Amino acid sequence: MMTVMAAGRALRRNLPGGVSAGRVGAVLNRNVGALRSGPAYWLVLLSGFFEPLLYLLSIGVGVGALVGTVPVGGRPVDYAVFVAPAMLAVSAMSGALAETTFNVFFKFKYAKTYDAVLATPVRPVEIALGELMWALVRCLFYTVLFLVVMVVLGLTSVGGALAAFPATALVGVAFGATGMAISTFLRGWQDFDLLTTGQFTLFLFSGTFSPVQDYPVVFEVIVTLTPLYHAVELVRGLAVGPVGWTLLVHAAYLVVMAVAGLWVAARRIGKLLLV
Repeated sequence: MMTVMAAGRALRRNLPGGVSAGRVGAVLNRNVGALRSGPAYWLVLLSGFFEPLLYLLSIGVGVGALVGTVPVGGRPVDYAVFVAPAMLAVSAMSGALAETTFNVFFKFKYAKTYDAVLATPVRPVEIALGELMWALVRCLFYTVLFLVVMVVLGLTSVGGALAAFPATALVGVAFGATGMAISTFLRGWQDFDLLTTGQFTLFLFSGTFSPVQDYPVVFEVIVTLTPLYHAVELVRGLAVGPVGWTLLVHAAYLVVMAVAGLWVAARRIGKLLLV
């Protein structure tokens, strides 16, 4: 909590491009206020951490006892070591998406929060940045806990955990921005079935539980174009190795995804509410 408040205070100075960090911070602090409103949000917040952890323990550790080792960068590693960074990336993705899809959609369509916010000097892009920063806070909350579990279980080193941490932040920003952009196109709660199906498909087929090289060639090519694949490969490369130039490709993919998602989200919020 102190970290969140410190981030809010740090945002009082202005960012370039006419975007006021103070107004972005106001959007962020509004979410902090909601967090203080009662235990219900804390229960929702904590529940999102346990799903990838349970997958790690059941499949990575449990099934891993039957699988043995898998190749990573030309060297064999325990299956749990292979799965753990993928679950870390999934944890970052899930935290960011949960905040920028369900919560943003509710505030956008039903609570009419952004209609009220835009009656103030806050601009659409500042709403998008504030919500994205809050999604990043939730994402990093999950990933810090998950990294501690990985280190305790011996699934990565302390150095690997420290190297992977910035990558999880990038994953959170990329999926958070994209999730916020998607939220502006959703027509109702029924559309979340499509979103959930897409998210679960990425979860299963992004090199999370088996190397993509095990898939048929056509399917392998399709997988390598998906965002979670790049997130998993980036986090796995930093947490387990090997570190190579291909990690820059994965990072660049996520940067482009974040910028595009934020641009679309800001434009859509302005178009739908400032008419």
